[in-house]
Amino acid sequence: MTDYSGVEAFAVLILVALAPALIYLAWVRKTERYMTEGWRPILNAFFYGALGATAIAALIEGILLGLGTSFSQAYPGPDTAILDSSTTIGALFLVLVIAPFVEEAVKAWGVIGSSDQFRLVADGPVFGASVGLGFGFFETFLYGFSGFLIGGLALGLEIILIRSLSSVLMHGSTTAVFGYGQAMKVFTNGQTKTGGYYLTAVAMHSLFNLIASLPAIFVLVGITTGIYDYATYISLALAMAFSFLAIEYARVLIHRSDVPPDTFVHAKYKAPTVAPKAPRAPPARESP
Repeated sequence: MTDYSGVEAFAVLILVALAPALIYLAWVRKTERYMTEGWRPILNAFFYGALGATAIAALIEGILLGLGTSFSQAYPGPDTAILDSSTTIGALFLVLVIAPFVEEAVKAWGVIGSSDQFRLVADGPVFGASVGLGFGFFETFLYGFSGFLIGGLALGLEIILIRSLSSVLMHGSTTAVFGYGQAMKVFTNGQTKTGGYYLTAVAMHSLFNLIASLPAIFVLVGITTGIYDYATYISLALAMAFSFLAIEYARVLIHRSDVPPDTFVHAKYKAPTVAPKAPRAPPARESP
């Protein structure tokens, strides 16, 4: 492969990571039939996910990892090993628990910040997918750039391709689920609670990470032969299948809620009813 300088490789990697995320974004956007959202607001949400959410999540996760590792080393033992990110069990705790809770929270914050732009319930999952796809794009670029530094451009592009077919879609899907819940909250005057939607997003994220971590889990439980030889391929195939099913579910949520605001009806919201007033009798006319 042609040798690239650091600047050229940086540009290639960021463009290759950005293109699939924008294609997915256009696909999700066109799922809306009524009042399709304009590009400017959803791109604002996309770049919040890419630059804002990834930075905030990295900061919070870094602090939690530092505190957990320090505590584990200060009080070593089987009970605290899970907090040490340098161990296999600690790394799994990071990807299965810490990362899903932190990342879904910071992505959800971007959706909440966009709530005033919701015109339809379907706008919620569209904005959610926008934030999530932005997050997935930049996270994928960072992984690809790390691969470039370790093994060259070919490795960086391979990592980006794999993640673009899996984790980018996962991030878009999970935040779309929260976005649906946030839109329901807006359109039911606060009667719908978003906690369950947030936990659903966290569970989806954690399940995806569990699938992606199959090789490490096999090693942890002592399986290093037989099926372990195919663990990477099984993990990759399942992760991709999960991601495409998840984004399709997000599109179902958009289809289901894609109705004009004046026709939206939900069982949890009952518009106040006012009894009509009886018409006044006309005043009696005096005889001349």
